Amino acid sequence: MADEKLPFTAHLEELRQRLIKALIAVGIGFVISYAFSERIFGVLMDPLLKTLPPKSSLIFTGLTEAFFTYLKVSLVSGVFLASPFILYQVWAFIAPGLYEEEKRVLVPVAIASAFFFVGGALFGYFVVFPFGFQYFLSFATDVIRPMPSVREYFSFTVKLLFAFGITFELPVFVFFLSRLGIVDYLMLKGFRKYAIVLTFAVAAIITPPDVLSQIMLAIPMIVLYELGIIVARVFGKKRVKVEEEATSKA
Repeated sequence: MADEKLPFTAHLEELRQRLIKALIAVGIGFVISYAFSERIFGVLMDPLLKTLPPKSSLIFTGLTEAFFTYLKVSLVSGVFLASPFILYQVWAFIAPGLYEEEKRVLVPVAIASAFFFVGGALFGYFVVFPFGFQYFLSFATDVIRPMPSVREYFSFTVKLLFAFGITFELPVFVFFLSRLGIVDYLMLKGFRKYAIVLTFAVAAIITPPDVLSQIMLAIPMIVLYELGIIVARVFGKKRVKVEEEATSKA
């Protein structure tokens, strides 16, 4: 049975404690990542460097731009390293409102959340980035030469990495909602045609403006939605059949 309702101030205190724990985890990840920040940023630049013309490279126009970029790289890397713990804190904060049998899946859900989050970011890095950067650089000419800024490139790629990571959380999100009985597979199946349209709209917003990159994100999102339907059917709470109850009472 779900825990008794706690005072609002108690919820705020718990939220504060979990935020502090998450920030400490990010701080530890930041310290570890800073020692390898140059190497990490080299990995992040690799998809672009492979598509740039020969002897081209990234530039920085401010004296402190490179330094602060390495700090930001360390921070983002720290978030990814701490993501399993951060997501566990998120689910643990929600847990007091769940039933005992629902709390048992807390750790697996946190692990799955981290897996899909990192998996989504890796999908964007290995699959979408090369095609997207090749598209943008196709506008280069003998007169217009690409000279990407370190700051702009980092900002652009990080936004995409987080967008892909959050997008790939869909099956876990559906699992949680279906366990609570908020959605079921029949509802998701009925919403499928709208979800497909919405998927392409979201893909058009968060990917580079070429059709190939949009399709490369939209297709996995549709697959994830279908996976969510299966998850809801297998693990979700069974819908009460009102019609059968009404018939039995008649």
